[in-house]
Amino acid sequence: MKIRLLIATSDNDYTEHISGVLSAKYADTFYVSVCRAGQSLSEMIAAQGFDAALLEAQPAEGIDLSSIRLLVFLWEENCSLSGIAGNPVLIRKHQRISSIVSSILENYSKVSSASNGPDSSRASVTAVWSPAGGVGKTTVGLAYASKLIAEGKQVLYLNLEHFSSSPMYFADTGKSISSVFEMLEKGEGNVKMLIRGIVKQDQRSGISYFCRPENFDDINILSPADITTLIAACASVADELVVDLSSTCDERTRQVFSLADRIFLVTDHTAASYVKLRQFTSQNSVFQRIRNKTAIVANKDASLNEPPVDSLIRLPFVQAGDVIVVYKTLSSCIFEAQPIGRR
Repeated sequence: MKIRLLIATSDNDYTEHISGVLSAKYADTFYVSVCRAGQSLSEMIAAQGFDAALLEAQPAEGIDLSSIRLLVFLWEENCSLSGIAGNPVLIRKHQRISSIVSSILENYSKVSSASNGPDSSRASVTAVWSPAGGVGKTTVGLAYASKLIAEGKQVLYLNLEHFSSSPMYFADTGKSISSVFEMLEKGEGNVKMLIRGIVKQDQRSGISYFCRPENFDDINILSPADITTLIAACASVADELVVDLSSTCDERTRQVFSLADRIFLVTDHTAASYVKLRQFTSQNSVFQRIRNKTAIVANKDASLNEPPVDSLIRLPFVQAGDVIVVYKTLSSCIFEAQPIGRR
């Protein structure tokens, strides 16, 4: 779904610049129309239907804007909005265009009709999980994401741990993923549009991600149905979706398992992690349902006796004080399952 966006300002240079960037870099998001000097804004609105408008107060003063779903006004110091009715969205005029786009998408998601079902073009979903904590699950997930980036894929990393470790790897300044959880709980708004508005991209790795929840309880409000909507929405904005899960095996985790195309079941060299792995694979009926799409990841150079599957992925132990160095080093490894006995 593209947003039909109208841009109308009295600053021709600014208008040309922002419309050019939006048309070039965000062609999959916006149909951009521009009201230039000498054109009638009211006639343009009457002749064409617009979903959103990016405006300055002066050109819009006295114009009937009621047909436009989202009105965003560019704000500067000493700017007066006295002639504008209602409670318009205000954003600073002179800032990065990517930030302006995020503001438009975030606000439009709240007023647009929901379109949260599955997309025909859906990312491949990889879930990363372990019954034991501390085995390097997040590192494995990010290493795999980084490998996919190197292959030219657009990758979204979704951390659904109760206590997110994302700030160790990515900048955590931005809109929290809690806003997505709140929209899912209310059942109103366009989750896909909101996700496109708040997702961030790490400049070092190229991985797209979300800022952590505001409160660890926020994830607990999600139902299995919410998880389905969330995964579908995330899978609509990338080529590959990597989902990092907590070490519990609750309803939300099992729902992600059912939606995933591939599952990485991570263990390491410790006895505790291997014991828990054996318990899950031998005593839990969930494993039998997901076995055909599950790969055991032997992380940190783990050597497994009698692995619970016929093949597994082996990853070396990387000694480095920087966690980013660790996952980037692992990203060069082979992530295809190897027959048992091959190193």
